[in-house]
Amino acid sequence: MKSTLRSLSLAVGLLLAAAASHAATVTFAGLSYSGDSKSIPARFPYSLKLEKTLAARGNPLNKQLAAKLAADKPLHFDLNQQGLTSLKGQDQAIVATLLITGETVSAERFGNVAKLMTQVRAQAMFFDFKNMTVLRAYPLSFADLDLIDHYPSEREMQDRFAALYYGEQDKPGILQRFADIMHEAAVPDQVPRFLQVAKVRIGDDARKALPPELTRTPGTAETWAADLFAENLSSKTGVPLLPYTKGYAIGNTLSMRVSEGDVFMLKLPEADYAITLDIPKLRRITSGEVAAGTSYIYGAYAHVNIQEPVSGKNYLDADFKNGEIKLVPASQDTIDDFPAYHEAIKGLFAKLADNLAGNRNGWLKSSTSASDIDQQIQSTQQLLKACK
Repeated sequence: MKSTLRSLSLAVGLLLAAAASHAATVTFAGLSYSGDSKSIPARFPYSLKLEKTLAARGNPLNKQLAAKLAADKPLHFDLNQQGLTSLKGQDQAIVATLLITGETVSAERFGNVAKLMTQVRAQAMFFDFKNMTVLRAYPLSFADLDLIDHYPSEREMQDRFAALYYGEQDKPGILQRFADIMHEAAVPDQVPRFLQVAKVRIGDDARKALPPELTRTPGTAETWAADLFAENLSSKTGVPLLPYTKGYAIGNTLSMRVSEGDVFMLKLPEADYAITLDIPKLRRITSGEVAAGTSYIYGAYAHVNIQEPVSGKNYLDADFKNGEIKLVPASQDTIDDFPAYHEAIKGLFAKLADNLAGNRNGWLKSSTSASDIDQQIQSTQQLLKACK
């Protein structure tokens, strides 16, 4: 009997060893930035300054990222931390990078109050180093919305961007969120089906509620909405999404510069399933008034369509709405609406993604008039499984 158990243990050990030996190896390329390399200093001034400051102190961001990945190793692949130079001469190689895709700053003053919004958007991106083709990408971001009693200094702005990368108030920042994604991410054994936010339409009524920083440059607001939806869907369901190309790519090619200076042009595969977002309006409604202040309901409205472009089959095609309550004290004479609108649209995307992840709740039925919404959710869930 003991001999049989020893043989069984040996067999199990050999099987586990064989499985481990066949685990994919992913090379970590460190931090990188998307877009034309010449425009990177203008598009990512605070992120670049943070990176340079930390490097001067002898604690570069890449070193910190490597330490996080080593402390909490990926579950589904082996990690090569020797950098891109170790890949020379290899026929096949998969590379992962923390790709910074957007940096947003909004600082406006109203009397004695300054409205400040800071955000960093990113992707945990895997690509084939030989073919320079994106294999999968997991969107992530960190945003801070605040009212302060003075206009922020350059030092304060830099401190706030450090908080975006390191986190604050027990919320993980960009670095930790990237490490968490890498811990759970898997490299597909075969070519998966690709999902992408392909189109975003923001109505005039909704656009009026957005800050100038999101509306001044064409495409910025659409990219913000696409990233917000993609991040919530990916984080809730574990499904990767291709980047929204209107903001990051020219044609079907994405430009990327790693922090060491190398520039790569990555090919984006055609999406098998396309997501269209339509945000026609954002509304503020007074819900109650008392001596202490006024409460408002901030409503977000969106139409979400998920379709297979080749066949024209719709998996999800419905209108949704979501409201968030904000109490404004009577002593406050300036109302900053955008943080509440941001929470309303983010809440809509998060609650929809939560239902698609299988966490059904009462919000779904109250948020849409689609009579077949249960069937649409189930159909979309099957689609999402095909993209993992």
